[in-house]
Amino acid sequence: MRIIPPPARGVIPGCPVPTPSVPYAMPVAVRFAPSPTGRLHVGNIRLALINWLFARQQGGTVQLRLDDTDTERSEERFADAIRTDLRWLGLDWDREDRQSDRLARYAEAAEQLRRIERLYPCYETPEELGLKRKAALAQGRPPIYDRTALRTDATGRDKLEAQGRHPHWRFKLAQGAIVWNDLVRGPVRFEAADLSDPVLVREDGRPLYSLSSVVDDGDFGISHVIRGEDHVANTAVQVQLWQALEMPVPTFAHLPLLTDAGGQGLSKRLGSLSVASLRDDEGLEALAINSLLARLGTADPIEPVAHLNALVPGFSFDRISRSPAKFDREDLRRLNARVLHSLSHDAVTDRLATLDLQALDAHFWQAVRNNLERFSDVRSWWAVARAPVQPVIEDAALLTVAATLLPAEPWDDGTFGLWTDAVKAATGKKGKVLFRPIRLALTAQEHGPELKRLLPLIGRDRVVARLHGQTA
Repeated sequence: MRIIPPPARGVIPGCPVPTPSVPYAMPVAVRFAPSPTGRLHVGNIRLALINWLFARQQGGTVQLRLDDTDTERSEERFADAIRTDLRWLGLDWDREDRQSDRLARYAEAAEQLRRIERLYPCYETPEELGLKRKAALAQGRPPIYDRTALRTDATGRDKLEAQGRHPHWRFKLAQGAIVWNDLVRGPVRFEAADLSDPVLVREDGRPLYSLSSVVDDGDFGISHVIRGEDHVANTAVQVQLWQALEMPVPTFAHLPLLTDAGGQGLSKRLGSLSVASLRDDEGLEALAINSLLARLGTADPIEPVAHLNALVPGFSFDRISRSPAKFDREDLRRLNARVLHSLSHDAVTDRLATLDLQALDAHFWQAVRNNLERFSDVRSWWAVARAPVQPVIEDAALLTVAATLLPAEPWDDGTFGLWTDAVKAATGKKGKVLFRPIRLALTAQEHGPELKRLLPLIGRDRVVARLHGQTA
């Protein structure tokens, strides 16, 4: 895919327009940078997956970067949970870094910006800034910072500090156009005059997201920044920041955000959509989640895959729509069943062993897999075959005849057909009036696995007892 460089209009004085490299012409390096302040949800995972697919397709590297500079909210239990969730999904990484280990590096970058007069101190309180925003909106103006601090001289700053105020630090945007060609959105253009000078350093000296993220991307050689479209305005600011720090500007891909089936935005903190909830509470398969999220928002059919790597070859940013991608929980549940139905016995042998149930062999798996919605349903069908069942007797006379015609073991998948043909010949019954009473007696269920496969699993003694209405 060839990327057309953005137009050269409105070049920022002293700052060349960032021209993204042609994708894949340089070593690909991406990063997934969650904050360990909560559990990963489907929106996070979609970003992690797209980053992973692109990097693996291009033979590149993936960095897991924990954005943990918010010490009040970051917790090690959430960092551990992030790693657990990613590993469960099969999304590995090539290196891991923590922003809390790099505070000295961010301070160094901030000092570099001060030396070139692109970082300036501001003394307004949050309340004062809030009043300014309200006043601007009331006057029909955008709530952009008015750069009052740039008009405050050294004497004024001394007076403010004597009052006990400590500055936060803003990045001074250079006026002009900020443009780039986005791998999803196409040409993007911002005017710096329409943006507020962003705060990069808090009053307590801690760096904010824009500074730490840009420094990390530059230091770690991140070639492509793939994130949600809610970061587009951040990118406009960060382009100038990369340039001011004399770092290469990455190539960008901003993905449309997820909505629910009704088109409403998904809450990032909706606990029921966390990976932990989908895995532990709903019992969904990692392959189902990956299969859905990899194709969501594209024209490609959403189909189950046998392994994660099967999603790699077909990945392309060209196929991602700019429209919001709809996440439907019911679609995921249906896809989960299709994934289970496609799995071989070899693929689930280890998992079956953890259930600590007898006779979960290949024949059993082949018999029940097409009736599974969740893997945990295996227990229910094992209980039908091997545990006591209270039969439902709908036609006792038919079942008595069926019991007398039941062949001797050993049984195989052909036994059921031979047996029911004999019952049909003896009773004249066929179709539903023949098969429904037998299914209800043998399984106490209206529907389920094919009886030709289930019959040998139940065994002759249990079948005879159930046909006579006995719990067995």
